[in-house]
Amino acid sequence: MVERKLQPVGWGRTTAGGWLDGLADSVALRTREIAIRVALGASPADVLRLVAGDGMRLALAGAAIGLLGALTLARLMSSLLYGVKPSDPLTFLVAFAALVSVALFASYIPARRATMLDPMPALREER
Repeated sequence: MVERKLQPVGWGRTTAGGWLDGLADSVALRTREIAIRVALGASPADVLRLVAGDGMRLALAGAAIGLLGALTLARLMSSLLYGVKPSDPLTFLVAFAALVSVALFASYIPARRATMLDPMPALREER
């Protein structure tokens, strides 16, 4: 019984881990771009906003698509739902808020690492 109650926590960790890896790879691929921005005078707040903003735009787009899909499937599966209306706004709001908050947390970590980038070694590196 306890394992079943902790399942959403595991799903949140898995989601955050995948999101974190994806954004970390994105930052690694954009190291030269970020280094040029920093060398030209971008503040750490600008870099943080750039990387976290990209992650949040992607998360909001995915959450919106998922919300539309969930609304569609909930209507089709309404006979299987017990005690919840197929379009219960509280359920959808809580799920949406949880996904966006996990994405915000997972976007912040690579964004914070990107703010600590030293531009000189990154620009000297050959590809």
